[in-house]
Amino acid sequence: MLTREDIFKHVQETYGTLPDYPFRKFPNYAALRHASNGKWYGLVMNILPEKLGLEGNEEIDILNLKCPPELIGSLRNGWDILPGYHMDKEHWISLVLNHTDPEGEIYNLIEQSFNLTK
Repeated sequence: MLTREDIFKHVQETYGTLPDYPFRKFPNYAALRHASNGKWYGLVMNILPEKLGLEGNEEIDILNLKCPPELIGSLRNGWDILPGYHMDKEHWISLVLNHTDPEGEIYNLIEQSFNLTK
């Protein structure tokens, strides 16, 4: 299972990104932005599973990433990769962090999102 701290460590080491917290109403929502243009390439949020159509009553951490539309359909599986929560569902996906495999392709998806939003 990946945690938000794992992701923050990875993006700091790889891209020099520190999370920022732009929403007063949602103080744990962390934006991952490019230093050069301020665009988001990721957003870490804590939400109730029901907002994604999942079972459970306790908040979960998710990571929104930009993804090429031609890949989104093959990635979404209804369990750990879902349509982008509160984002354009044609271009964004949401990863449920407590369902992800840290040895999987998550860091590749982060890199892809980083490159797509330059």
